Amino acid sequence: MRDWLIGLGVAAGCMVASWAVLVLAARRLPPGLLRDLAAFVPDCLTTVRRLRRDPRVPRRARIAIVVAGVWLASPIDLIPEFLPVIGPLDDIVVVALALRYAGRQVPRQVLLDAWPGEPRLLLRLLGGR
Repeated sequence: MRDWLIGLGVAAGCMVASWAVLVLAARRLPPGLLRDLAAFVPDCLTTVRRLRRDPRVPRRARIAIVVAGVWLASPIDLIPEFLPVIGPLDDIVVVALALRYAGRQVPRQVLLDAWPGEPRLLLRLLGGR
């Protein structure tokens, strides 16, 4: 049991470290594609938090957004977080799908108001409408 708890602690520590690297990279990198990619996950978390509280968001969209937020916060992933570059890939896909779903039910301006990052990234994610 002790070994299992140590392993769980190490995995949680790796996950927190990878998130810290993403946040640090998002703040330190020069503007460009690499910075946008590093900032994507933290921007998604902020957007999930803001949309969850917004009364203009319908219940179905709010549920999808909350599920995506829980998926992001969960240490259980399809692709382990400690794998460089591809670790957060499943998180990005889940959040992108949830935001696209919400984008069909929520006015675009509400989503743009909740998005802390570069608006063109969110507009590209949502596609034309």
